[in-house]
Amino acid sequence: MSSFSKSYYLFLMVFLGMLSAFGPFVTDMYLPTLPSMADVFHTTPSLVQMGLATSMLGLAVGQVFFGPLSDKYGRKAVLVSAMILFAISTIAAIYSPTIEFFNTCRFLQGLGGSGGIVLSRSVATDCYSGRDLAKTLAIIGAVNGIAPVTAPVIGGLVSGAVGWKGIFWILFGLGAVILLMCLIFRESHLKERRYTGSIAGLLSKFPEIFRLRYYVIYTLMYAFTCGVLFSYISSASFIVQDHFGFSELGFAIVFGVNALGIGLGSGMSLRFRKMKNAAFFGASGIVASTVMQLIMYLCFPTFWPYEVFTFLMLVSIGFILTSATTMAMDEGRAMVGTASAIFGASGFLFGGIVSPLVGIGNIMTTTLLLLGICSVSALLFAYLSFRRPTDHSHHMKESAV
Repeated sequence: MSSFSKSYYLFLMVFLGMLSAFGPFVTDMYLPTLPSMADVFHTTPSLVQMGLATSMLGLAVGQVFFGPLSDKYGRKAVLVSAMILFAISTIAAIYSPTIEFFNTCRFLQGLGGSGGIVLSRSVATDCYSGRDLAKTLAIIGAVNGIAPVTAPVIGGLVSGAVGWKGIFWILFGLGAVILLMCLIFRESHLKERRYTGSIAGLLSKFPEIFRLRYYVIYTLMYAFTCGVLFSYISSASFIVQDHFGFSELGFAIVFGVNALGIGLGSGMSLRFRKMKNAAFFGASGIVASTVMQLIMYLCFPTFWPYEVFTFLMLVSIGFILTSATTMAMDEGRAMVGTASAIFGASGFLFGGIVSPLVGIGNIMTTTLLLLGICSVSALLFAYLSFRRPTDHSHHMKESAV
């Protein structure tokens, strides 16, 4: 175990969990207020929804930007800069005069929020390796998986009382809390370990990391798994409410219960001695539950078969969120900020691709098609990682730094 005191270890877990959840809350918490925002700005729903796309773009681009910078300047300085950018852009968004200005602020919000996501993985990898890293990333992975699913539920519960501006003030408050926590946080990337070359040399690290074959395999496995997750998130409200006739409250309860599945899977992944085994098990589970969803849709098109196999699919996703992150971060340890940046951005990139696709044609059919494509692809990369020779595989040793 690490040399941290028990109290600082507890602080670090809470801090990293908050950083990991921050990005998804930035994108998703205000989703229930989208219809009312179209009236406020006297604009079309599609222009209001553009704020979701711009924030996700910011989350992807920001990770590629902040991750490598943290390898050169340290985690703390970069995180503080990201949080200040987030705070300023959030206040600007609240007082936006037009929807175009608001959508620009949403991009900047995503940029700021991305610092938390990319650095949560980097800090964990600075502090731990082996089994301790897996434990820490299981917590981060669970939060990172649950946050996109629970954020709209929380937003829905408070939006009636505080409106969209109130939700943005809550987000501002979360950013302020993280900034204050930065005062306690100890720099994890020591000066002697930092990259000392030029910014141009730092950018040259990107092609270098793509030469790490297994890092690329783990990242693609994670990216396709995010494709499964975001296909579910984008389609769930339409399927549960329109297809199965649930109320908004009923949907919120179903959505919240399903979120627990991701956390359950992340925790259970630690029962595997090798992370590659957990990844293969999880990917197999996603494919099996997707196939069963398709069979149930064709033979028994009722809610409970859909719900049972959706829950099992989300449990399986939890296995991969932890295992793929642990293996990729261990593989890219020599340039962990850059590795974390590309890894995280890939998830949002795939999420951004599949999210608008679920609405094409019959949403149930399209969603099942996307789930099938992404789950089989994730299983393929899990199989490639599973085939890695044993002497190079990720045994979860007690070897914290």
